[in-house]
Amino acid sequence: MFTGIVEELGTLTAVEPSGDGVRLTVRAPGAVTDAGHGDSIAVSGVCLTVVDQGPDWFTADVMQQTLEMSTLAGAAPGRTVNIERATPAHGRLGGHIVQGHIDGTGTVVDVRPGERWQVVRVAVPAHLAPLIVDKGSIAIDGVSLTVSAVSEPDADQPWLEVSLIPETLAATTLGGASVGDAVNLETDILARHVQRLLAFPTPTEGGSR
Repeated sequence: MFTGIVEELGTLTAVEPSGDGVRLTVRAPGAVTDAGHGDSIAVSGVCLTVVDQGPDWFTADVMQQTLEMSTLAGAAPGRTVNIERATPAHGRLGGHIVQGHIDGTGTVVDVRPGERWQVVRVAVPAHLAPLIVDKGSIAIDGVSLTVSAVSEPDADQPWLEVSLIPETLAATTLGGASVGDAVNLETDILARHVQRLLAFPTPTEGGSR
């Protein structure tokens, strides 16, 4: 589990085919200080497993399904990525509960600079829109953020907005977000559970087992 508090900016240094997926090598000096084989590290919001490592890098495999769901598809050496190690059980929950399981991708459609912050609007897939609420939590490229505005339910193209403070702009890849960029989205796990529960008929008391 993660909290969406990015610890450092990493760099993809190698992307190699591996079966129907790819093997990524990421330079992330901070993340590997206490990492071991099999540990989980979130790369721009995608939970990956360490399979090899060195003094300032680690390698992880990305399966085809993950490539289809995230912006890691088409990733090339040189890309900057957000890095977060898994949260220890005794750690602070500084952001919100983030699993590292991407729901899909959105597209940056507007960037509005403010005096000390920046408002970013992201177009989201229609099936994810019901899971996103004003003042709720969203993880964008692994960054825990508070939704500052949402589109109306009948909007032709659903969207959300987040307001980025200077620290977020400086410490994450969202500081360089531009119109047209694809971003990873992970909605609130509680919203996903509620949606799933509501998809089933209400059981009757004393119903069959």
